[in-house]
Amino acid sequence: MSLNTEMVLDQQLLPIIEKVKNGQRLSLEDGLTLYASTDLLTIGQMANYVNMKRNGNHVYFIENLYINPTNICEARCKWCGFRRDPEEDGAYAMDEEELLAYVEKRFNPRIREFHIVGGHNHTVPFEYYVNTVRTLKKHYPQVTIKAYTAAEIVFFAKISGLTEEEVLKELMKAGLDSLPGGGAEILTEEYRKKMSPDKATTDEWLHVHRLAHELGMKTHATMLYGSIESLQDRLTHMIRLRELQDETNGYLCFIPLAVQPKKATASLKMRTSAFDDMKTLAISRLMLDNFPHVKAYWINIGTQLTQMAITFGSSDIHGTLVEERISHAAGALTQSGITRDELIYLIKGANKQPIERDTFYNIVEEY
Repeated sequence: MSLNTEMVLDQQLLPIIEKVKNGQRLSLEDGLTLYASTDLLTIGQMANYVNMKRNGNHVYFIENLYINPTNICEARCKWCGFRRDPEEDGAYAMDEEELLAYVEKRFNPRIREFHIVGGHNHTVPFEYYVNTVRTLKKHYPQVTIKAYTAAEIVFFAKISGLTEEEVLKELMKAGLDSLPGGGAEILTEEYRKKMSPDKATTDEWLHVHRLAHELGMKTHATMLYGSIESLQDRLTHMIRLRELQDETNGYLCFIPLAVQPKKATASLKMRTSAFDDMKTLAISRLMLDNFPHVKAYWINIGTQLTQMAITFGSSDIHGTLVEERISHAAGALTQSGITRDELIYLIKGANKQPIERDTFYNIVEEY
């Protein structure tokens, strides 16, 4: 595959195209040039070029089940519609029986991953979180457990008196296989002090992932964009992840998440634009040259933009989910789950090859 420069509308992109052709790393300044450009198709073409060199025509998905064991949370993040105070209507914390009943009702034999995140529930001990993993691994030993964000790990250390490393080791003994990428939001302190002051700092979040990688675990990383952050903040976030990946090579995938309004009835102007979504996905692929995959998260941008995204540098469209709660509590307008056949249809519709995977991108089936 070659990069066609004949149709480039923005001449400012020509030096970046040369860097991309030659496999050179892009700088923060390059990223700002990309964000400033309105030549979306050229940016998308560059991202597709990079992705095709790395992943070919493959687009990955997984059969997975989201589980949110509790929505009680001591943190008060500005965008969150999921959290509850302990005595608030709708507050819950699943016990072991409720957890197993929830999963049994939604489980099918093709599910290969439990994706587990929840509130920072300070009314239960650390053992509650360990037992959640242990219980699921006992009853579903064939299913990979991807559980607890780095922010949750920092919270567990606080309530248990253990170090973050000790927390990770206890969870791994119980059956933890991988960390999801949540809790990253934007990895600058100016942003975190305004939007998520009660959660892990930038350094703490990165430290947990560094520890996980050193313990042999592969993890994921997100970016929540579209609120108060600057474009430089987004790029700083990507570069900090890129630097850690240079150090550990422990990340599997980067997932840009478009922020959702707090209510589904909120004005559409509060949402990110399709232009911003496509540009951010493409720039992510170009900046994060050492990440195997960039994921288009259909829950946040919808299935049609997700289909477009796989020609803008994305090599993964996530999974079936079955019942997603957190983005929908914040105002996501998409469905809460999707079938394997629908995911395959989306991928084939963009002339790409659907690849069903496990958590670690091992191929389960090619379609």
